[in-house]
Amino acid sequence: IAGLAGLGLIVLVSIYKCASGEVRQAESEKCFFCDFAHRRQGPPPILEVETDEYVIFKDKYPAARLHYLAIPKEHFDSLKALNKSHVGLVRRMEQGMMEFLRSQNVDPKEAIVGFHLPPFISVRHLHLHGIFPPADMSFGNKISFMPSFWFKKSSDAIRELEDREL
Repeated sequence: IAGLAGLGLIVLVSIYKCASGEVRQAESEKCFFCDFAHRRQGPPPILEVETDEYVIFKDKYPAARLHYLAIPKEHFDSLKALNKSHVGLVRRMEQGMMEFLRSQNVDPKEAIVGFHLPPFISVRHLHLHGIFPPADMSFGNKISFMPSFWFKKSSDAIRELEDREL
């Protein structure tokens, strides 16, 4: 299993590195997460939370009973596209996800809240995962969402952003 996972990671990295900047730009112009956030595409997912900066909705492919995404209305490909000036946005997204989880009778300390890092992202639009309960997750999802070089807990992501240059 570990060999197959490693092979899958190599393929993902290769695909990501081979994509040209032009392709990536075209993808951001056609971003369905942007369409969801701005209610341009129908039927969008039900927006559980909407602010001026971000929305929260149920993940289409949940890794556990509760799996929600918080996405900013402004398009950013990933956490790697952010700098120190974005700390406030990421903190507000994190706080929004924590409040939403509490509204679902979940202690956010028991949930998985974080970001995948390129090239291990399925959609090139920054998205924060909120997942509960971790015990519901398959072995593969537990690997995919464990703190590592491909997934950062939101608190770790914020600390990293605080140290990035503008």
